[in-house]
Amino acid sequence: MEFIARTAESYLLRFAGQYPVVTITGPRQSGKTTLCRRVFTDKKYVSLENPDTRQFAREDPRGFLAGLPDGAILDEIQQAPDLLSYIQTIVDEDNRRHGLFILTGSQQFEVANAVNQSLAGRTAILKLLPFSIEELSVLGTGFMIDQLLLSGFYPRIWKDELDPVQALAGYLETYVERDIRQLISIKDLSLFQRFVTLCAGRVGQLLNFNSLAADTGVSHQTARNWLTLLEASYIVFRLPPYAANISKRLIKSPKLYFYDVGLAAHLLGLENAVHVSRDPLRGNLFENMVVMEALKYRLHRGRRSNLHFYRDSNGNEVDLLLSLGPDLYPVEIKAGMTINRDYFRGLDHFAGIFPLPLGAGLVFGGEQTQQRTGVAVCPAIRFHELLAGLERGKEEKIT
Repeated sequence: MEFIARTAESYLLRFAGQYPVVTITGPRQSGKTTLCRRVFTDKKYVSLENPDTRQFAREDPRGFLAGLPDGAILDEIQQAPDLLSYIQTIVDEDNRRHGLFILTGSQQFEVANAVNQSLAGRTAILKLLPFSIEELSVLGTGFMIDQLLLSGFYPRIWKDELDPVQALAGYLETYVERDIRQLISIKDLSLFQRFVTLCAGRVGQLLNFNSLAADTGVSHQTARNWLTLLEASYIVFRLPPYAANISKRLIKSPKLYFYDVGLAAHLLGLENAVHVSRDPLRGNLFENMVVMEALKYRLHRGRRSNLHFYRDSNGNEVDLLLSLGPDLYPVEIKAGMTINRDYFRGLDHFAGIFPLPLGAGLVFGGEQTQQRTGVAVCPAIRFHELLAGLERGKEEKIT
């Protein structure tokens, strides 16, 4: 398999030249360790997943860090969060050394809380998700959409050419047994597994806790707690609705997506590309993939999410809204390969309410690019090119 470079590499290097500590968070198996060890080849690597190392770090943090005078890559820092207070002391005593410690973590809320308490102003934070289509484009552009939806984007599946059905089953089992049980006591594991599966069945839909809790057979509060847990471990992502002051009739519920579309497809029981092509939720999975591409584009460049969706009580909707400074860029997402006029309905409605100096976008499952009046029509596998054009402050025609 050809080497696949990560977009985040140059940004990680930049942050390491500006801050004494850089913190990288993201799902397990998203490539955090590989990225760090590739970028910082001369820096010592220490995994806090190792029981002996973890015990040393927890019981004698001063002694542990004394053995790292030139800093280190500290993998899975949430395993020894008290280290952060001692790292704070070290970097404050010698504030001229940048890139001293590179921290990684796979539990975003826990890591973020610990970092904010101890290293506020001393660390840059970079979020690394699985591969993007932009990164995979080094392999060529002959991607089959249904296969992408099935395989997802976890690096090992691509690098080691693993069977995605088997690999994702192992990932889910390891995740549930390892991470979830570390964070919370779940008495009925099968009930939690049902909850996760039901979340996959609601991918790309408005989040309704009452319905989700009732279908799972748990309380409303338990459903909320479990979803927060899945968010914390980078399994599910809530896309917030756009909140404008123009109307009280806008929908306030978020939409539910998975950080990796392959995991959602696996939970739906899909085992090959033909299954994907026939599944009634194929359009939802396609939407999930495109939304995550927009999110990866931002996060892998060290920026925060700028994503929302628009929907009002009359059912007028735009799948994705990008906030670009003072401007909004609406994007409609359609899995079909043939453009039809109905695809533009939501964009037309939105354009009647908001000024769109950058125009609008339509991402679809076909292969041809088009430039309609005010709307750039873009294949999903080239969405990153459209985002790059927008980043330069203008809508770029893809040729």
